[in-house]
Amino acid sequence: MNDGKSASGAPRRILIVLMGSIGDVVRALPLLGRLRKAYPHAYIAWAVEPKSAPILEDHPWLDDMIIYDRTRAPWSFPSFLRRLRAGRFDLVLDLQRHLKSGLAGWISGAPDRVGFSTANSKEFNHWFSTRQVPAQPNLRLKLLQYQSFGDALGINAAPIEFGLEPADHKLRHAAELIGDTSRPLLGVILGSSWESRIYFPQSIAEVIRQLHQRHGLTPVLIGGPEDRALADAVRRHFDNADVIDLAGRTRLKDLPAIFRLCRVAFGPDCGPMHIAAAVGCSIVSLWGSTAPQRSAPWGFADLAIKAEIPCHPCYLRRCPIDRECMRRIQPAAVVAAVERALAASALAT
Repeated sequence: MNDGKSASGAPRRILIVLMGSIGDVVRALPLLGRLRKAYPHAYIAWAVEPKSAPILEDHPWLDDMIIYDRTRAPWSFPSFLRRLRAGRFDLVLDLQRHLKSGLAGWISGAPDRVGFSTANSKEFNHWFSTRQVPAQPNLRLKLLQYQSFGDALGINAAPIEFGLEPADHKLRHAAELIGDTSRPLLGVILGSSWESRIYFPQSIAEVIRQLHQRHGLTPVLIGGPEDRALADAVRRHFDNADVIDLAGRTRLKDLPAIFRLCRVAFGPDCGPMHIAAAVGCSIVSLWGSTAPQRSAPWGFADLAIKAEIPCHPCYLRRCPIDRECMRRIQPAAVVAAVERALAASALAT
């Protein structure tokens, strides 16, 4: 009986299960690159939800995506499981650590299923893995937690790379969206999937004002349709000519190119923050309900600003005290961090 592995014992068909947030998917890309280097001829697929799928679309290291549309659950789950089963995978890497991901790996029929340890998994996820990576410190960077799967497979370490460098046509499209300006650009990330992580419009505006006055930075507001009200609240502090407002005008797949054109960016804990870091845009990150020790953008942990408040981090999606943690992050501190980033980038060029 063919166990699906090559004569060398290397897996031929690999499934990554990580269906959730945009930020998690971005931080798992270096593991994908490590797998591709170790198994250049393997077929690699990724089980993912539609909201994060654009990150993986046409990715050079990936062969296929298997989409699970949670908005149509439970009706979408059987067809999703059938696709997993049809994939004939011999290795599953379950990075999700929940019941749903464990079940997905088990249903795939792969004989080798690697998951998180009992200490790091939830909802009996560990029942579905055939082996587990060593227990991870809870506040270890998620990117490094994902790298532990490569260690468990015994494959060579590789440089941390994301494979999100935008093509020339995407850079041209980003330039068209931004319009005609010769000033250096300041990426301003507005929203987050958790209400508790969002910075206040008056504070955002004050950061923009100071950086424009001191360094001539032109702000580019970045967000989805759900961030339109916040964008409008920020713009009320300025003349329209002073702000490039892209909130609700871009797709997720546009962001790597937009951040590539920005000199520096700032914003709360969110997926776009990790995209900025992945393409090398210096990112100042703001932390209230969540912890930078676990989720700081790769390469820019020194630019993370956290709230000085006893309840940090609470990991609550909604704050019962009106985001006091974010309110305590002073615009002056954000400006100072952006200026450090500008100085560092000037030294590097």
